[in-house]
Amino acid sequence: MEVGIVGLPVSGKTTLFSTLSGQAAVGQAGGKVDVHRGVVKVPDERLDRLSEIFRPKKTTHAAIEYIEVGGMEREAASAKGFDPQFLHTLKNTAALCVMIRAFENEFHPHPSGNVDVNRDIRTVETEFLLSDLSIVENRIERLEKQILKSKEEVSVRELDLLKRCREFLESEKALREMQFSEEEELMVRGFQFLSAKPLIFVINIDEKEIKREAEILSRIPEKPHVKVIALCAKVEQEISQLAEADRAMFLEDLGIAEPALPKLIHSSYDLLGLISFFTVGETECHAWTIKQGTHAQKAAGEIHTDLERGFIRAEVVHYDEFMKWGSMAKCREHGALRLEGKQYPVKDGDIMTIRFNV
Repeated sequence: MEVGIVGLPVSGKTTLFSTLSGQAAVGQAGGKVDVHRGVVKVPDERLDRLSEIFRPKKTTHAAIEYIEVGGMEREAASAKGFDPQFLHTLKNTAALCVMIRAFENEFHPHPSGNVDVNRDIRTVETEFLLSDLSIVENRIERLEKQILKSKEEVSVRELDLLKRCREFLESEKALREMQFSEEEELMVRGFQFLSAKPLIFVINIDEKEIKREAEILSRIPEKPHVKVIALCAKVEQEISQLAEADRAMFLEDLGIAEPALPKLIHSSYDLLGLISFFTVGETECHAWTIKQGTHAQKAAGEIHTDLERGFIRAEVVHYDEFMKWGSMAKCREHGALRLEGKQYPVKDGDIMTIRFNV
């Protein structure tokens, strides 16, 4: 799963990406849209605790790939639309993480002359809406010409759907708020509309505003399938560069309990509708990523295709139950370890052993 990180100029998106990925983002030559990729481990205290118990040779966390994409210059977007490479890269992402500036800096002034969080949120949302509207209108024009020659039922249904999308976008509503049937979902999926993607706004605040996070977030209207979190990217970068022993003291000096980056990573995970199940043992403890509602047989395929193909049963105990009893033997003794079939919907935190035969 890929999450695209974007933002208006001087918003701190490169600092955020570098801190998340642990790599420096170096600009590309030739006037191309900068694209930087990094795979980020999903922090999970449950997996860490299981590794302490089983002491495996290897521990593998779930991961999310973040992509920092340059090219969201408001003036350029408003004049002629987003750069095609920018759009192409974002279309392949599962969700968008938009950096919004909420800090003052006299050496790097805000491109609009002053800091206004809600204005910048509206600016970004508007650009996404306009981009989608342009795609919809172009497709409608082609379909109308096509239907004049041949009235195919599929084309007629698509035209009707896109006209509804156009009306929705023209009313300044994101497509993520629009209700689609399963058939309509399939129709629009290929367009990869930006305003249909789950969205995280990251409000990049000043260090001195960290304790006012709740107050700052309360000023931002809530919307469906949109999460908003606040952090100071500069401080998060400093924390990431500290030795483990020094982090607690640094956080205490700031008056905060923990860094904000894990919250962003978990927000990305939740927004994508993802959960983790675990496989454990002396060789490896592994967190596997699946969509909420995935059945046991399909989940087994995440481990290996042979396990899905030859699936018989899954031995399942939830993490909480395992920690209550302390061992698989005790879980079995107390009936907490159970057998589940192919259609069992895997829960977040399930520990599974797959029985299979190929």
